[in-house]
Amino acid sequence: MTDNDSGRSCEVPPAVDTAAALRPAADGPRADCVRCGEPTELPADHPDATTLCPLCAWQQGQRGACSG
Repeated sequence: MTDNDSGRSCEVPPAVDTAAALRPAADGPRADCVRCGEPTELPADHPDATTLCPLCAWQQGQRGACSG
């Protein structure tokens, strides 16, 4: 027996705000950019060799787009 046979309808789960899910928390120390040393959007307890601030990440993207 399906949900439609019983007269019930399937409930659709609420939409997930993916931007909010990917947005880092606003509190706590931030990791430093590996290029310029400015704070990044990433938490300090999760540094990476490719941790870049928004400006350096944008500049890196521009370099990649032009190297085609």
